[in-house]
Amino acid sequence: MERKYAKRFEQMNPSAIREILKLANGSDITSFAGGLPSPDVFPKGRISWVAAKVLVEQGENALQYSNTEGLTELRTQILDRMNRKFGVPGLTLDNICILSGSQQGLDFVAKIFCNAGDVVFVEKPTYLAAISAFRSYEAKVVEIEMDEDGIIIEDLKKKMKKYPDAKFLYTIPDFQNPTGISMPLRRKLELMDAVKGSNLMIIEDSPYTELRYKGNRVPTLLSMDDEGRVIYLGTFSKILAPGFRIAWIIAPEDVIKKVIIAKQAADLQPNTLTQYIASEFLKVLDMEAHIESIIEVYGHRRDVMLKALEDYMPEGVSWTTPDGGLFLWLTFPKHIDSKLLLEDCIKKKVAFVPGDAFFAEDVETNHCRINFSFVDDKKLIQGVKNIAEAIKEYNH
Repeated sequence: MERKYAKRFEQMNPSAIREILKLANGSDITSFAGGLPSPDVFPKGRISWVAAKVLVEQGENALQYSNTEGLTELRTQILDRMNRKFGVPGLTLDNICILSGSQQGLDFVAKIFCNAGDVVFVEKPTYLAAISAFRSYEAKVVEIEMDEDGIIIEDLKKKMKKYPDAKFLYTIPDFQNPTGISMPLRRKLELMDAVKGSNLMIIEDSPYTELRYKGNRVPTLLSMDDEGRVIYLGTFSKILAPGFRIAWIIAPEDVIKKVIIAKQAADLQPNTLTQYIASEFLKVLDMEAHIESIIEVYGHRRDVMLKALEDYMPEGVSWTTPDGGLFLWLTFPKHIDSKLLLEDCIKKKVAFVPGDAFFAEDVETNHCRINFSFVDDKKLIQGVKNIAEAIKEYNH
């Protein structure tokens, strides 16, 4: 029989990262492809103790259905942390909803705001799953140029003038995926000034903000917002456990009401048990000490990878030097196609994500994203050496 798929699926493709991870799964390939937290930093023993405590003391509720917007105590704890760590006062429970991962937030934002053909702005390059989420609702994804400090404000102003009805700007201002670039305070203030008085919403995706290895914390865009235009996405995936699938969206009350409706249509509610476990973890254990232990591990691995790149990469290859997060962005000479290079690297037992997947419009093929959080020092060094050898032997 003929299957009559929706036309919007014509714009949707499998995740490049997930396809590469399948290729590397269960093999002896060193994978720099995923944005995977290291199992070495999972607090397995503490989570086991907390989970048992929750089931004994609150099992009847923790194993039951719960409300769509999420556990009240957990939402309160998140808001308290946001105020304490990021200076975002005045938020109430009406400003937050728990999500089943930040990706669900991207899907909901696109569903709520985008009609077919509506323009949304993204950084160039940007998180590839955000491009997929926005295109799934038939949005026109328009790129904003970046430099070493993030979004170039003059290009944003030019695009805002060209597309005055654009719905939102999607940005990862801290340790951006895929580049690792961060906006300094000066650039964030310039961004907020550039959009002042417009109808352009800002989606601030913030999965890596707490993973800073160098320098001082920079205020969030949310903390600078006095017009109700910033929608903030946070997550426990990088600081507790990605398998919990617990994230949150903070937004004006009218937006949260729409999010709740979208969530009721999608999955009714977030996972009850993992919410209880996360809430108890925050209540009885030292979350900040746990994050510091993650920073120690990942900061060290970042340094190891940067040293290996310096030692082994041939002339003509450059890379970013992030102050936090999980990724570096490599740029090769123009004649090197990273997709073809990946084929050579797979033969040398190392994988990365080709850079073309992170571009929405003007695709550039001589970049790749590599992750430094997942593998140990020995594999980091050997993996970089193998990529360097593949580059030297490249003859496509």
